[in-house]
Amino acid sequence: MYPQGRHPAPHQPGQPGFKFTVAESCDRIKDEFQFLQAQYHSLKVEYDKLANEKTEMQRHYVMVRLYHLFLPFFRKTVRPQTDLHLLFLSTAAPALRTPLSIAGSYPTPFAMMGHHEMNGGLTSPGVYAGLHISPQMSAAAAAAYGRTPMVTAFPFLFCSFGSSKSHVLTSISGGKPAYSFHVSADGQMQPVPFPPDALIGPGIPRHARQINTLSHGEVVCAVTISNPTRHVYTGGKGCVKIWDMSQPGSKSPVSQLDCLNRDNYIRSCKLLPDGRTLIVGGEASTLTIWDLASQTPRIKAELTSSAPACYALAISPDAKVCFSCCSDGNIAVWDLHNQTLVRQFQGHTDGASCIDISHDGTKLWTGGLDNTVRSWDLREGRQLQQHDFTSQIFSLGYCPTGEWLAVGMESSNVEVLHHSKPDKYQLHLHESCVLSLKFAYCGKWFVSTGKDNLLNAWRTPYGASIFQSKESSSVLSCDISADDKYIVTGSGDKKATVYEVIY
Repeated sequence: MYPQGRHPAPHQPGQPGFKFTVAESCDRIKDEFQFLQAQYHSLKVEYDKLANEKTEMQRHYVMVRLYHLFLPFFRKTVRPQTDLHLLFLSTAAPALRTPLSIAGSYPTPFAMMGHHEMNGGLTSPGVYAGLHISPQMSAAAAAAYGRTPMVTAFPFLFCSFGSSKSHVLTSISGGKPAYSFHVSADGQMQPVPFPPDALIGPGIPRHARQINTLSHGEVVCAVTISNPTRHVYTGGKGCVKIWDMSQPGSKSPVSQLDCLNRDNYIRSCKLLPDGRTLIVGGEASTLTIWDLASQTPRIKAELTSSAPACYALAISPDAKVCFSCCSDGNIAVWDLHNQTLVRQFQGHTDGASCIDISHDGTKLWTGGLDNTVRSWDLREGRQLQQHDFTSQIFSLGYCPTGEWLAVGMESSNVEVLHHSKPDKYQLHLHESCVLSLKFAYCGKWFVSTGKDNLLNAWRTPYGASIFQSKESSSVLSCDISADDKYIVTGSGDKKATVYEVIY
């Protein structure tokens, strides 16, 4: 155990004995202790190295077991029209794509099957080598693997069968195999079979990365982005702050618009298409119209209604009319040129909470705290449809390409309705109320945010999950730039977050 020469030879008879002083004995004991300490450290390093190798091998073992477990099932049961349930993404991709990526010195143990091998000869997007798990599994898996769950593109392992209510991975504890369901006219729910191009193709993002944080200083209830993308407007308590996007890393707003009393929150702010006028509404009976083209932004008009608060705003495509959702349930219609109230749509029996207008400016959609979504004919000034739900409506958005309306609810569901057919899609990824929702201008995807701190991006209309981001507090508002390259969110931790959308 000890190196040669460390101790003197044993004492021989007839030879003078060795005698050590107390100080020498202490020094020898100290040397022995240091030697043993070095040995312990060396053994500990070796143990840690072996433990890491064991953990790495266990990770690969789990992946191989999952692969071999489900491969026979898919070979026997998956028909050409069913969608694949497992998405494996390459760890060599330009951007991280998995909640739990497998990193280490070992090579990829196997090549996962592409779309074409599981989906009847469909075109494969590539060879995948990382494992996706559902959000319900991610925390447990992260704890087992010693990793923090990461939220990036394709955050879910499971798509769903189109013909069965049972799912492959229901036996995995905490898993949620299906999150998107088709609901027929008679109320029958079936998991959605996603098409092969659900998450690929022109105009479909791969993920989004955070590029800036705007410290507003108060809870941010409203955000909007200018066109072209240069300024971000954040609405909080009493004021709207303007941020210059052309100055990366800017920590201070370039201007502040004092709109309401200091204790009242801004609930909505909308830019006119020319970017020269901003309309602001909130916890007050008055809307303020701001002239942004002047050297210093100034109020150029105020619109006063009988309702004590405005919850949401919409602007007609020709910029001639403003619609405001009032806390008394009415939808006020304002002539922006004459600055007068020209009409009120009455129907909601509780506060009108959200609003959007069709791309051609002929139809208006509103959601309310009375659990209804209503559509209005703007040419005839009458209600067209009413959709009844069992939950309050907190947000909605109408697809720019027509046909689809997405609705965010207090119940945590997102429902995607067809404008004329009774069928719809129901999406289950949020864990709390859905507070805001916005379609990309291309119409191929949309985002929703919630009290669960999540930003979810969905494929139109069936809701395949494109990417997901978890913030540090409730996400109350969102907007997407006109070129679909940026997303801005406003949150309860007194800041706005700017994301770059990666294609």
